[in-house]
Amino acid sequence: MQVAEDLHVFPGAKHLPPTYKDPISNPPTLPEAQVSDGSIPIIDLEALHGPRRPEIVKQLGQACQLQGFFAVKNHGIPRPTVDSIFDTTREFFHQPKEERMKFYTPDPNSDIRLMNAYKDEVANVYVARESLKFHCHPVEKYVDKWPTNPPSFRKSSAEYLTNVRRVEITLLGAISESLGLETDYIEKKLGGHYVSLNYYGACEESNLELTYGVRAHTDPTIITILLQDEVPGLQALSEGKWMDVNPIPDTVVVHVGDLLQAISNHRFKSLLHQAMVNCEKERMSIASYCYPSSDAMIGPPEKVDRQ
Repeated sequence: MQVAEDLHVFPGAKHLPPTYKDPISNPPTLPEAQVSDGSIPIIDLEALHGPRRPEIVKQLGQACQLQGFFAVKNHGIPRPTVDSIFDTTREFFHQPKEERMKFYTPDPNSDIRLMNAYKDEVANVYVARESLKFHCHPVEKYVDKWPTNPPSFRKSSAEYLTNVRRVEITLLGAISESLGLETDYIEKKLGGHYVSLNYYGACEESNLELTYGVRAHTDPTIITILLQDEVPGLQALSEGKWMDVNPIPDTVVVHVGDLLQAISNHRFKSLLHQAMVNCEKERMSIASYCYPSSDAMIGPPEKVDRQ
């Protein structure tokens, strides 16, 4: 993937402000931000396949532009598949540490990598998320590198990720149309796909104020598709305030990444978000990251104007 250093090389492009480059070590400060109640746009994916498609495409574009994220219902991922991937994630992270650490590596380019919780000594906070990140498309190329413990891992992961890829392609077609582009415009730029199985243990109440699930950041993706369990924790920045994005049964959350922001010429906004922990329940989420191929040029095409 190549991101244009000077987006003026794209006809019709305007000067674009930088996005956050290293949000973990240098997060933006938002002293005025307070948790805000708000509603999240809900997109009916099934309706994209019928006469309401133009209406749903418009809704998608508005959500990407105004909120930077939305929930998707009627996505077609079977409930047993969702239950299975959460059961598998829980089993993996409940294993002894030495079993999980078989997948630890300092190499950020590894096809599979365990990320441990850590203490940020400078900011004096604890980032509590543990995650297993691995490449997953095409499934048959990578499945032999995935864990065999728990025994359900490869089967349940493959089923879920195959379904998510279908949702991803459907959404990217509609998002392309919302920008006035050909349906397959973004799909043609796609390369691989990787996923992060995330686990947030329950936090000691005395440490709650100093513990984050994940610090504030944007994703360097086209879109990110997030499956949440029933435990709240995701927050998104909306109109200068942190908004709780509480789980909605039978939906996935989709948000704009840095690369879609570039493709849309900043018409769509990469979502600044974070994850919180609580002292009562563990929490899990499955994040699927959509990336372009390594040789794709990312920037606004001629017909995408900033609005």
